Amino acid sequence: MDITTEVHPGKQTSELVLHGRFDAHEADLFRAAVEQALEDGHHNIRVHLANVEFVDSTALAELVRGMKRCRELRGDLVLVSPSDPVRVILELTKLDAAFDIA
Repeated sequence: MDITTEVHPGKQTSELVLHGRFDAHEADLFRAAVEQALEDGHHNIRVHLANVEFVDSTALAELVRGMKRCRELRGDLVLVSPSDPVRVILELTKLDAAFDIA
């Protein structure tokens, strides 16, 4: 998986654009990107999932962990344009109700 980070300093927002498979092998990379954004003071994180073709339970757990960390700091983690396979998994696991999805 590739992660591109775009920063919006005035809004205290980071955009994480993911490409490829998001699974247990990529969880550490995603966690590091989220933690870096939070350390930089960006408590609102938008995770773009349009180009992610697969997520596993570890990836879902990392998304939830990231959302909780953002909310602890009075921010939020928003999922943006999840691909059809990702949207199906979010719906099956009922996580679509837990996340803000744009």
